[in-house]
Amino acid sequence: MRTVHLINPNTSTATTAMMLARAREVAPASLSIEGLTAEFGPMMITEPEALAAAADAVVQLMPRLTGDGVIVAAFGDPGADRLASRLSVPVVGIGEAAIRTAGRGGRRFAIVTTTPRLASSIRAHAGKLGFADGLASLRITTENPAALVTDPLRLEAALRVLVRQCAEQDGAEAIIIGGGPLADAARALAAGSAVEIIEPVAAAVAAMAHALNASP
Repeated sequence: MRTVHLINPNTSTATTAMMLARAREVAPASLSIEGLTAEFGPMMITEPEALAAAADAVVQLMPRLTGDGVIVAAFGDPGADRLASRLSVPVVGIGEAAIRTAGRGGRRFAIVTTTPRLASSIRAHAGKLGFADGLASLRITTENPAALVTDPLRLEAALRVLVRQCAEQDGAEAIIIGGGPLADAARALAAGSAVEIIEPVAAAVAAMAHALNASP
């Protein structure tokens, strides 16, 4: 049995519990996934300053990372590069895992999310990973992100509109629902979508299982 730590880079324990449940649901039996929550920083990462603070909070958890792998469960992958340079185990960011999954084989993909102030950071992250040309579009909801995520039905409806636009207007062959706190909405959207929906937490678990050669 391999142990993987899933880090929530924001301070919401409810979000940690939700992402942990989703990760355990899709993980192979040979992976034990344990959750950790940032001890300081934002309740939700909605702007570059919060992303930077979350990276510091993630790195501060390093003494507790004694398992076989680490998943950084925020779409901007805060602190993942710093952990990877200091740890001898695989470190997977959910943003990178989702983008690599969506863009495999050169297919066109889109990102749908709720944080307009992070638009530049999201595009830069895709470019850093070598997928700038594959990103067909980035569509973002217009409502307050913190309020939207507290209303699952309204969140799902808002994202569904953008998913349809990405598929019908932007030519996306895969669509990422960009954000760890959006994991439940992503699963709901995937059930009725003609285009593949990429849920970042699930993509990261799959990437970690591959890195650890974990059996189903």
